[in-house]
Amino acid sequence: MLSNVPAPPASRRSSLGNRRPSVALRLLHSRVSFSGLPLFQPIPETRLENTYRMGPEEGCRFNAGQVQRVLEGTLAGVLGGTTYSPQGSMVLVQSLAELLRRRAKEVVPPRYKLVCHVLLGQHAQQGTLVGSRALWDPETDSFASASFCNASLFAVATVHGVYFE
Repeated sequence: MLSNVPAPPASRRSSLGNRRPSVALRLLHSRVSFSGLPLFQPIPETRLENTYRMGPEEGCRFNAGQVQRVLEGTLAGVLGGTTYSPQGSMVLVQSLAELLRRRAKEVVPPRYKLVCHVLLGQHAQQGTLVGSRALWDPETDSFASASFCNASLFAVATVHGVYFE
């Protein structure tokens, strides 16, 4: 005869000999990213009516030149007098990526989804190559890239604009 009685929590012995609850049970239901920052919860999907629009309207395309000028101006303005610091670089890159995405969104038509990627490093006579590949529609999707370098650091920012049907 089987019963549906839950099993007691798994426990382990400490070095002092007494029993304590297992750490693994607490970790089963928590989500933490590798960078130490909490992961964001998924945003509930909103249902919209279909517009039956398969491409951007005339004159409403991703303008890579305009976005590149925005990226160059923002990088120069934010990083102009900044010196490289390994401790502050993670926060700087995250805030810079968010700022670049917001500023690019101001000049990009509304039906484009933007992906912003920022690389920041110490300028120490090393060579760095940055590349990206994407699977997209070359008629509607594009990207803009800009780089900045001073005596202490370098930064490369790329914004991909993907048309959302």
